[in-house]
Formats: sequence, structure tokens, C-alpha cells
Amino acid sequence: MSREQLSGEQLSGDAPKGDPANGPQRDGERPHWTAQLGRPHLWAALCSMTLVLLLGVVNFGRSSPGPLATPHARIGDLVGPGSCAQCHGGLFQDMSGACLECHTTIEEHFDSGRGLHGRLPKGQRTCASCHSDHHGETFAMVNAVSFAKAGVPDLEAFDHGLVGFDMRCAHLELDCTECHAHAFDEVIEEGLTRFIGLSQRCASCHEDPHEGALGTSCSDCHVQESFDTHRAVGHDEHLPLVGGHAALSCRACHDEAGDHALEAVAGGGAHAPPSRACLDCHDSPHGARFATKNARAAGLSLEASCVACHAHEHTSFQDERLELDAQQHAASGFPLTAPHDATDCASCHDPQLGSFAERHPGRERDDCAACHEDPHGGQFDTGPFAAQGCVACHGRREFEPHHFDAELHARTALPLEGSHLEADCEACHRVESKGAPRTFRGTATDCEACHGDAHAGFFDERTAHMESVEHGDCARCHHSTSFDDVPAGRFDHGHWTGFPLGGAHEVEGCESCHAPNEVADEFGRRFGRVAPLHGELHALHGGPEVGLACAACHADPHEGAFDGDGMPAELDGRQGCARCHTDASFRDLAHGFDHGLWTGFVLDGAHAAAACSDCHAPVRPALANGRTWSHAAGRDCSACHDDPHAGQFDEPLPGGGAATSCARCHTNTDSFAVLRFEHNWDSGFKLDETHAALDCAQCHGVETIRGVETTRYTPLGTECTDCHGVRASSLRKRLEGDR
Repeated sequence: MSREQLSGEQLSGDAPKGDPANGPQRDGERPHWTAQLGRPHLWAALCSMTLVLLLGVVNFGRSSPGPLATPHARIGDLVGPGSCAQCHGGLFQDMSGACLECHTTIEEHFDSGRGLHGRLPKGQRTCASCHSDHHGETFAMVNAVSFAKAGVPDLEAFDHGLVGFDMRCAHLELDCTECHAHAFDEVIEEGLTRFIGLSQRCASCHEDPHEGALGTSCSDCHVQESFDTHRAVGHDEHLPLVGGHAALSCRACHDEAGDHALEAVAGGGAHAPPSRACLDCHDSPHGARFATKNARAAGLSLEASCVACHAHEHTSFQDERLELDAQQHAASGFPLTAPHDATDCASCHDPQLGSFAERHPGRERDDCAACHEDPHGGQFDTGPFAAQGCVACHGRREFEPHHFDAELHARTALPLEGSHLEADCEACHRVESKGAPRTFRGTATDCEACHGDAHAGFFDERTAHMESVEHGDCARCHHSTSFDDVPAGRFDHGHWTGFPLGGAHEVEGCESCHAPNEVADEFGRRFGRVAPLHGELHALHGGPEVGLACAACHADPHEGAFDGDGMPAELDGRQGCARCHTDASFRDLAHGFDHGLWTGFVLDGAHAAAACSDCHAPVRPALANGRTWSHAAGRDCSACHDDPHAGQFDEPLPGGGAATSCARCHTNTDSFAVLRFEHNWDSGFKLDETHAALDCAQCHGVETIRGVETTRYTPLGTECTDCHGVRASSLRKRLEGDR
């Protein structure tokens, strides 16, 4: 083996001169010696050789310090007498210079600073200090001491960064011999190397699946951990491969068929396609308003504006680190003002929902129902407030208190007036059943829906035949201020009750008939009822008899005398008290009074001309029942007239006593002097011709009877002897007993 072949035993991890893939290149045949004359180091070598020769002459006969190691021993020029200068240098050459004559790759490393040798300080580049010889054939000239002196105390922990190779990940798991097959051989075969001769190009060890289409710099895309883990040198200039893009394969974005295939973008250059914006790959779920406003605010194109909110580091578009500031959120049409400024995003945008449209339905600022449950059960989905939504009645900051005032209520079917302005909403808008929403829309506007009927249905029969009116039947008469407020002209007493208010009733106050109660009833009514009449009026709505109504307020001074059996219930269509009286005054008998009809005592003759008080004495003050005339003494004449006959015509009555009947003789009511008396028929003594010619006084003389001086009519005898003869005196004595 020639000395030049020693260049195969190197200590560098870098490739020698020549093609690194094919191992170190040999120098081949040395150039002609004449060509060496121009080299300065050749002159130094000659000088050294001369010096060595001189020393050899001086030391002629001395022997070698020991046998050479195998790599040197198998080179014939280095063995034998006179061969020392081959390694130790000549007259003008040192030993390291002699070594580099054969180890040209090491010399090149020194010059270029490559490999382990190239990184040694110049003062440490003495070959023999690390690689000694003359220790026998089995001695390894590259050993632990060699590495220790080169700054590598532990070969097993060799840092390949010392030779310019940042070895990490999967490479660190390899045994040294998997790359440096002869690293630990005691003696290596001729032409082999221990560490140098390897290239750092990936393709020197690994097959290129791209067949050169993506260039030769594998480390631009691959890392030492695994070929399945990629990186892209310079990719940050266009798109940082972090977050959601970090785990994507290159082909996910750069497929083989597209304009942005890896083959098209590899190496960049003028022919590479332009960089893509977000929307070139991703569909935007956002509305045009939101995207356009945020793009303009960020100073970006619409296609590239996603990064205004979605940072490269985010792992997905739903990344929990995603944040929108108030201005960005306002671009959606929903500004985050109070109280939404303190609301967590997930409260409105549930991350558990599947699609973007479900999480972000595009709510408008006043679309409260999109997030908040409708407590009204959809009552306002239609109607005058539907277009405004919740804010028609509620504030944007809080739902309570509401802002629904009388002005807004006026847009409903029931404007708030009078007492309704002071009423609580809940009084009319009630919860009809447990769990049901409070009723607003569709609440009845009729008075009776909220208020009980204080009239107890009295007017129902009348209103049933009438056309309906706004807000119900109560509104026909009552005003919304108060039920006591009945505007003038609204209540026609005769129309509604069948009892027209005329005469004295018209000027009387309502309380005269409807006495107020001290305690209100269940409806709040204090206004008294004409209670005894209520049923009668209700049953006779078509026109109840006024007379029937009088007894409801007025006591009957006649004590029922005109309502008994045999009394006419109606006269000329008039009933009750109206048969005789008017409503102006009970003293006003505009229809007259038929005394014979009502009392059975016909007023004729002198009675017709008599004043009522002649028989009915005035009563002052009036009685409790209102009566101001006393009862007549009786129907018989004797009840009013004194008996001038001193009871001579009294007749016995059943059970005892006697009754006088003047009418048997005095049939003419003009005067008691006009008699109807037939002596032959009306007495027990028929007048014959003799007696008929007599003056009455001849038989009926004036006497004092029972203290009354009067004409004697009875008893008188009817026998002749009673007036003529001895018996006349006895009759006279008997009559004297009546005096």
C-alpha cells in the first residue's frame, strides 16, 4: 500500500473531498516530481529529509522504538531502515506535515474548518499527540484517548454538533455502528474508514420517494423524529404551521393535482403560485356584514381577514382562546353593551352545539328571544308589538321593571283610562293555571271579565237582546273612572228597570230608594238595592207595574184593603197604587177614586158633596205607615150619624147586640127627611081608612126615650084597646119604662 492510501484512516465525521455519496476520493498516482518543485512545502520536506539523514548518520545503528500499528505496517514504504522520515518528516518537515502528506482529507478539514479536526484549535493540530504509534500491530490509533484530547471525553455521548450535524430524535436511537460500521473495529481493512466518508445529505442513507421532484434538501420538510412528521422551512412567510395547521400533512393543502401542489411550490421562485388567503381554502360561515366590517377595521382583504379573530396558534375555529373585542362583536350587529358585556361567550354560543349556524344563529341586537325563553308563550309573536320584539315593552339592560306604560297600552284593545291607570297589571293579566304564562294578549276587554256583576244579573235579560258594545255591557252606563261615575243621560231608569222616574221620584236622590250600606258587599257595592222589588222587576222587564214597585219603598197606608179578594187588580191598564195615585204625590188622585168600587160605599146624595175629612178625620202627625187620614167610623149610618130615634129601630144581631139600619126608611141620601115608608108594608099595623086620615102625631107623640126627646114609633100596640079603653093606661105605663 502506498503512503497516499493512508488517507482512508481519518477521524472526521464529514465527507472527504470528492463525491460524499461514494466515500473518500483517492489521490491516485502522484504527479511527476518536477511538478512538485513548485510547492513550498516540498522544499521544507527536502530540508527536513536532509536533517533526518544527518541525524540518521549520527544515530546510525539505532533501532525503531516499537513495531508499527497494522494500518502503517502494511504500507511497505513505512517499514524498514530509512523509512522513519516518511512519518516523522524530513530535514525541513515536522511530523504533522508528514502525516498530512498522506492524510490529505484531514488537511482539507484543517483548511476548511470542517469535521472534528477542522474545529480543533490550531495549536492542538499535532497528529502524534492524539494518534501515537509503535505499540504493535493490534494497537488502535483512534481510541478513547484520541477523542478525549479532541474534547470528547465520552465517545458514547458524542455530540455530532461538533462535526456540524445536529443529530436528534430518531438518529439518537441508532447505534453508532449503524452509520459508522467500522467505528469500533480494532483494525479496519484497507480502503475503509471509521467515521469520515459519510454525507449529511438524507439521500445518502435514505431512499428519496420524491425522486428528486422536491429538491435535495429533505430537511426543509422532514425532521429527524420521523418522516411522517413534517416541517416547512420558510413556510411562516406565508402561513405559520402552528395550531390547526400544525398537524396537517403537506398533501392536505398541496395535493398532487392542484395549482399549489408540492411540486409546484418546492423551492419557490418566480414560477411558484401566489400565496393563498384563508378563504381560498376555508368557507366562511360569517355573514357579509360581520366579515366586511372586521376586515376593514383590521386593514385586511376580506379573503385574508380571518386572522383578525382566528390566530394561527388556534387549533380550530372553535379554539377556546378565540376572543372578540367589543368592536369586532359589534360588527355582527349585536354590540356587547350592558348587560351582555359581562356575559360568558358560551352562555350565548354553546360550544356543544354541532354546527356553526347552531352556535351562531346571527342574532340581532334586539332579538332577545334567540337566547331568552319567552315567558309570554308567544303571545306577542303577532300584533302591534311583534316587529319591535321584547324591547317594545322591556329595556335592553334588564327585563324588570318593564316600560309598558299607558301610552303603549293605548295601542291595545283597551286604552288605560280612569281607575285602570292605577290598577296593578296582575289584576287584569292573570296566570290562569299553574305553569301557564301570564295572559296578556287576548285578555278580555269587557268589564265583566275582571269585575263581578254588582247587579247580580239584573240587566242580563235586557242586554241579551241588544247589540254588543265595546268593553261589554257595563260600559253602557258606567265610566272607567269609577262605577259610581255614571255620566248624565247614560242610565235611563225606566228603560233599564221598567220603572220610569217621574214626578216625585224624579227629584228625589237615588239614596231615597237605594239606601247606602255601611259595609260594601263582595263587589265593593254600597249602593242599596230595592230588595223586595228586585225579583219582580227582573221578571217584568217588559214594563213592570209601577204599583208593584211602590211597596218596595212605601208602606201601604191602606193595610192591604185594596189588594184583597174582590178588588180589581187593574184599572185602565194601571196596576198597584197607580190604579188611583200618580207618582207626583200620593195626594194626587189624577185618575179619581171610585169610593163605591174600592170601599163598597157609594158616595151619592149628601155623601157626594161631603168632604173626605167629614168621614176620615186628618191624622197629624202621620202614622208610621204614612197614613194621614183616619179610617171611616163604619159603613152604617149610625157610624157617622146620631140616631134620632133613640134605638127604637135597632135589630138584634146574631150573638147579641143590635144594629140600626137607617136605609130601611131613609133611602134618599140627599136628606133624612125624604122617607121611603109604607105603613101597611113596613109596620105591623095596617092603616085603615080611619087611621090613614089621622095625623101621625096622633099616634106617635114626642117623648123622652133613653134620655133623648124623640118621636115614639115603636113599640106601640096594634090592638084597639092599646089606644082605646082600659088597656091604654097600662100601655102608657109600659112605655114609660123606656124613658
